[in-house]
Amino acid sequence: MNKKILLTSVCQPLGAAYGDAPSVGYELLHGQVTRAQGIFSPRALHLHFALDYISENIETPAVVLHYPTRSDLIRELRKGYDYVGVSFLLAVFHHMKDVVSLIREHAPQSKIILGGYGTVLSDEVLAPYSDYICRGEGVEFMRKLLGEPPASKPYKPPLIVSRLKIFSAPVSRTGMIFAGLGCPNGCDFCCTSHFFKRKHISLLPTGKDIYNVVERYQELEPGMPMVVLDEDFLLNKKRAMEFRECVLKGGKSVSLFVFASIRAISQYKVEEILEMGIDGFWIGYEGTKSGYNKQLGRPAEEIFKEFREHGITILASMIVGFPYQTPEIVEEELQGLLKLKPGLGQFLIYGPTPGTPFYERIMKEGLLRPDLLADQEKYYRSCDGFAAMVKHPRLSAEEIESLQRKCFEKDFQILGPSIYRFIETYMLGAQKLKNSSSPLLRKKSEWYASEVRKGYPIFLTGRLFGPNRAIRRWIGQLEKQIHSIYGRPNLKENLLSLASVVLAVWTGIKLKWNIFQHPKSIRNVYRAPLATPKLHQAWRRLKKMGIPLSVEHGSGNVVWVQFKQHFNAAQARDLGLQLRRALEKKKNRLVLDLAHLAHLEGKSAEQLARHLKDFRERIRLVVPAQFSHPNTALYLGIFDSRSASMMKETSSSQGDLAVSASSSRRV
Repeated sequence: MNKKILLTSVCQPLGAAYGDAPSVGYELLHGQVTRAQGIFSPRALHLHFALDYISENIETPAVVLHYPTRSDLIRELRKGYDYVGVSFLLAVFHHMKDVVSLIREHAPQSKIILGGYGTVLSDEVLAPYSDYICRGEGVEFMRKLLGEPPASKPYKPPLIVSRLKIFSAPVSRTGMIFAGLGCPNGCDFCCTSHFFKRKHISLLPTGKDIYNVVERYQELEPGMPMVVLDEDFLLNKKRAMEFRECVLKGGKSVSLFVFASIRAISQYKVEEILEMGIDGFWIGYEGTKSGYNKQLGRPAEEIFKEFREHGITILASMIVGFPYQTPEIVEEELQGLLKLKPGLGQFLIYGPTPGTPFYERIMKEGLLRPDLLADQEKYYRSCDGFAAMVKHPRLSAEEIESLQRKCFEKDFQILGPSIYRFIETYMLGAQKLKNSSSPLLRKKSEWYASEVRKGYPIFLTGRLFGPNRAIRRWIGQLEKQIHSIYGRPNLKENLLSLASVVLAVWTGIKLKWNIFQHPKSIRNVYRAPLATPKLHQAWRRLKKMGIPLSVEHGSGNVVWVQFKQHFNAAQARDLGLQLRRALEKKKNRLVLDLAHLAHLEGKSAEQLARHLKDFRERIRLVVPAQFSHPNTALYLGIFDSRSASMMKETSSSQGDLAVSASSSRRV
């Protein structure tokens, strides 16, 4: 009998209102970065990406649940699984215990696997809740457990898209690129570095491997921004420069946000960084006297200034609670950071996590707070970066936590909402690069300018609801400056400005009353028969048109229509009308496979283009290497397309492109 595996996060509801630590929830950005920015805080659901990554790279049928309710999980458990894996962090240890209890009650036959950074705890602590503990690189562990042969790298990366909202409205989609695990820098507090024994595990070993994933996201949505998940992406200069060469050769400007240290960044010229497509960084600013090797290199002040002038936004992370700090030193370090005008600021408390040198020293010297030492589960709940857990030589726990709150508040009150900081930085970059000698950097300037224009509708809200008079005045001045460069808003943008105000008010109501703050459960299916939903009638009607074709529902929300013989212009007209009706009724993305139609006539292509042009953002074509009729390619040029030969290089089946078009299915 074939095995089945279920991988799940802990259950919702999560949050301080339910007894969790202050930053525990579903969102990294809103929970740990823009938490003081209220209605202006950008919102994006943070998934347990490793669950999908593992599921994509094993052969066993798998189901992944992100933030299920208890009833969602119970319903899934009753379907019967050989293994159930639970991903958790230390701060949600108590939620992990609840999930394990549900598994044992409703699926007693299932073997339980614990994974995630919560497994920094010892086997002795975790044994009562598990049959297996997954530490380190998850694909290798899971394939071995399931009796599958080892897989060579690079693994097949799942295409996972994060959706960003501002004022409760969706504004962009971001692709997640899984390039590596672990970090060799070895900062004494860093769980990530020491969880992987200060080693970097490369999931995408070469620059070409990374660029291949970039191309897949661009097939899905041209111009989609991406995040590279790798703790110090630029540290491996050979890989980074190979990636740069691929971008230059491709000739298309891309948008990447990456994690990098001052030491790694110092190896490059800003032009080289921009040519890679990097326009956003997460940088560990930490503290001016923290003394970590990763901070060696060019002065941070010089890098921040140069990056901002070139349109590169920075999320700077600062630590509160170092032994050398006093309230005056924290204030001095904060003001120094704010002068550099980062787009985003994170302020976490220096805390000990099991497995790190800092934890070992704290336990050896008896510096853990007595109440946490006496109650291990209280300690676990406090491991979220927002609790002072260590006896400090100069500050009480209350003082440290108060200083942290003041850092977040001053960041917001002095620099204003991050969404306007980003717009200002993009404006500076657009102006700086518009006359660049590099064609790629001129394209980057155009991209910056387009992002600035997208921000027009949010200025009115900022001028009305900014945190103080100075910030409201700054937003108004920024708006005038941008209008002088890019022109006044049009009617649509003015109407969207009014809508933005209404949505901002609605966002404030939701935050005040803590309503609609929990996500819908997400259920992703890999290789199981139930992964293919039934085709809607609008699509099934295509099979009755007398044209030899096949219609399949691919992964996620993609419908794949493959044509087996040529059709004339009249048939193309009827086909275009029916496809249009289907797209109007359903929100599917459509792949039209024309690979076998090298001799498709121009008139037939014209009919398809005429009826489907309004939906071209949702349509991708698979085309032959060359059409025999020149007008055919001309008419179909309004759609994004890839040749059949290119598809063979990047996808092994129709399912692969379907995954490219939509990597997950919401339930």
